[in-house]
Amino acid sequence: MPRIEPVTPPYGADVGQRLEEMMPQGVPPIPLFRTFVRNLPMADAMGAWGGYELSRRLSLSMRDREIVIDRTCARCGCEYEWGVHVAFFAERVGLTREQVTSLTHGKGTDACWSDERDGVLIEAVDALHDTARIDDSLWGRLAGVFADDELLDLLMLSGWYHAISFTANGVELDLEDGAPRFADVR
Repeated sequence: MPRIEPVTPPYGADVGQRLEEMMPQGVPPIPLFRTFVRNLPMADAMGAWGGYELSRRLSLSMRDREIVIDRTCARCGCEYEWGVHVAFFAERVGLTREQVTSLTHGKGTDACWSDERDGVLIEAVDALHDTARIDDSLWGRLAGVFADDELLDLLMLSGWYHAISFTANGVELDLEDGAPRFADVR
């Protein structure tokens, strides 16, 4: 049972509108978003930034984005958000089962990562999670693969999903039905 219960229908006009804006058309709102709207001014403020992070305006590719999100959520122990993203995006962005397992339980040097770009993304997320910094050596490797705008998006995306993870974990949000679990990919 979540510490803060997600809202349930029927929604008030403002809440319903915000939830519609947070989800793809015709898709019912997920419990995380139904929890966010318990604080409607916060949910409204999050809308623009969250919309940017998941949009085509983000300079990172969709695959890069999902590697960062999945690894960040796994490192934060946020099975809820990790499961949502793995269920909806892993196959779409070409993540193999071995790569999802590595993102969840492994490291960027695992054999399943043949592309330097993928491995260095994972290392960057790990460094940010462990130390809130990226050392000069890792930065040099990142800068050899990513442009400045991509590096800024990488840093902010990882931080954003720390905040999402902290919220989902803090309220003890129930896991989504049908979404994978960490143990499913061990």
